[in-house]
Amino acid sequence: MTDLSTGYLGMRLRNPLVVSASPLSDRLETLRQLEACGAGAVVMRSLFEEQIEHESFDLHELLEQWTGGNFEAQDFFPAIADYKTGPATYLESIEAAKRELSIPVIGSLNGVTTSGWTHYARLIQEAGADALELNIYLVAANADDTAATVEERYISLVAAVRDTLSIPLAVKIGPYFSALPDMSRRLVAAGADGLVLFNRFVQPDIDLETLTVVPRVRLSTPAELTLPLRWIAILRGQVQTSLAATTGIHSAEDVLKVLLAGADVAMMASTLLLHGPDRLSQVHSDITRWLVEHEYESVEQLKGSLSQAACPDPAEFERAHYMKALVSYSGAVPGVRS
Repeated sequence: MTDLSTGYLGMRLRNPLVVSASPLSDRLETLRQLEACGAGAVVMRSLFEEQIEHESFDLHELLEQWTGGNFEAQDFFPAIADYKTGPATYLESIEAAKRELSIPVIGSLNGVTTSGWTHYARLIQEAGADALELNIYLVAANADDTAATVEERYISLVAAVRDTLSIPLAVKIGPYFSALPDMSRRLVAAGADGLVLFNRFVQPDIDLETLTVVPRVRLSTPAELTLPLRWIAILRGQVQTSLAATTGIHSAEDVLKVLLAGADVAMMASTLLLHGPDRLSQVHSDITRWLVEHEYESVEQLKGSLSQAACPDPAEFERAHYMKALVSYSGAVPGVRS
């Protein structure tokens, strides 16, 4: 029987299909469905430090408004600690997921300040999360910030969180580093047990009617897979850590590609939001069938067999691949006769 199990962050998962951070984790019933359909693990939706601070500020203003500085009125209202502000609801969702699910539950934290990262990371661990994923979303928009300054901020955040945790720590990063392999090694040295490639930044747009800047959240497409696919193939063998692929994984074919490149797990969300939890069952079945047809006994046997380190022509993942793709393109040009 084909063994689909895989190692990730020091944990043994029943298969490499991991539900990435998304609204899918908001309802316990959906989490149960995802487990029943074959999820190997689930990453909870990110807890945002700014959201926590905003909720606390709003509650403070509400109490000030209603008490009006009257000490008798202040005695009437419960203490601010009695309100479920900040991470309370999020932590309760982790506790509930741990009670109901048999697969690993991974917390997700998107913070800004070092104190925020460490404080909430500790609370997520105390809630029972099997691991924590740091979703680092730093945009270097200030011309005074050098590349070295930005990179050091990443390293400092990871080191600070690692010092406060005993559970495994994954770091989700974007692709915008000038020397990604070196940065990856530094993150691992700082305490990352795994890297998640890549963070999919939400890009702003402009509304021409209201003349305002608006966020546009678009689900990923399979065309976006090539970026994490390439870098996982390059990093496999160079960085001794768990590797997770995310962004653009919609089918069994996509999962198999990232495993061949060297990923330990494939993280999915967009395709599940589009098609529902049952999509996992189909992907699971298709992967199993492909492994049997190609005479693989396990996922572990498959992993990394087409990484840069194992590829007969490593340049396929570097400059030569770029050149070959452009030279070989022969698509038809509209309005031009052949």
